[in-house]
Amino acid sequence: MLSRLVLTDFRNHADLTLQPGPGFVVLTGENGAGKTNILEAVSLLAPGRGLRRAALGEMARQGGAGGFGVAATLSPEHATEFPSRSRQGLGEGATYVLASGAEENAPLPRPLPPAGGESEPEGGIHAHAEVDVATGTLASAPERRIVRVQGATTTANALAEWLTILWLTPAMDRLFVAPAGERRGFLDRLTLALAPSHAHHAARYDAAMRARNRLLADEGRPDGDWLSALEAQMAEHGAAVDAARRETVTLLGTRLANQDDSPFPRAGLTLEGWAGDTARLQADLAQGRARDAAAGRTLGGPHRVDLIVTHLDKERAASLASTGEQKALLLGIVLAHADLVAERTGQPPVLLLDEVAAHLDPSRRAALFARLAGRSQVWMTGTEDALFDAIGGQATRIAVGR
Repeated sequence: MLSRLVLTDFRNHADLTLQPGPGFVVLTGENGAGKTNILEAVSLLAPGRGLRRAALGEMARQGGAGGFGVAATLSPEHATEFPSRSRQGLGEGATYVLASGAEENAPLPRPLPPAGGESEPEGGIHAHAEVDVATGTLASAPERRIVRVQGATTTANALAEWLTILWLTPAMDRLFVAPAGERRGFLDRLTLALAPSHAHHAARYDAAMRARNRLLADEGRPDGDWLSALEAQMAEHGAAVDAARRETVTLLGTRLANQDDSPFPRAGLTLEGWAGDTARLQADLAQGRARDAAAGRTLGGPHRVDLIVTHLDKERAASLASTGEQKALLLGIVLAHADLVAERTGQPPVLLLDEVAAHLDPSRRAALFARLAGRSQVWMTGTEDALFDAIGGQATRIAVGR
């Protein structure tokens, strides 16, 4: 859980500090106040490009120094130490009124110690009662992401060892009718929450595939040994990607199918497309060289699968459901997955729900709040305080831009 969040020159926030408590964190304010920007900042504390998938250069505040920083303190709620995948937190409900200032700020916000400036405690970095993480860019390199944990520079994929973050945004409402790549990305985020190494395997697979595509596109006869080496890398990491995805689909699909009396419709999940092990993928790639060279891309492998979602109770594809049903199906998947993560890892994920309450009828809204009560941390946005009346006083309520 995040017990402290600091934004520096991020979007419309020049210098902003929050101290959220556990449970609900409710952000309210007018359109354009910067509520979703705060959620986006939190989403950058996980591997990937965040909930908007924006370029890094777009995140720096206009008129700022040119870089930006997002820093957070992760705090264990009930433990005296912070194990690698412990994600609970501290704090009491409170109300904060925020306003963006115009002071000059360092590109990476502090409370973090300087890189390399703190020795690791006995027992390793995981022995900290609290863990400081940060990400951002420098003005001199606006498209190069920097990530630090306890002041030490690391990779973005390493963030998965410390925190699981899932989100729902209005842009995802049509996920089931979007191109297959959007559903793969959604599935990969679900998979990453259960298998932090998934990000590493996916990155290595993509890198090897890009190198193979370039080699096949070169004029003349490509080096067969080099191709074989790249295909071996793709097979090793691609098989791991496929296995992790399929395990996630199986575990989550079983949980969804067995749900009773849920206010959200049950979703059925299957994977469509390539399936196999390391040997199968390596053989497929070797046999498909001429075809892939002609196409200018790799036509077979786990990067071509699709997540197929069905409305179990109505026995039809989710893509044929109404807009409201699709949103409810998606919300049900995310809630079931959060339960699965808590069960498998011992710690629930941080949930970011952007403008979710405004699009639910009162009964489903109350059911959603009841389902979310008692979780580690759930961030929600809305334009009106009244949307969250059913939560009661057990929340950190933040008025943004007032």
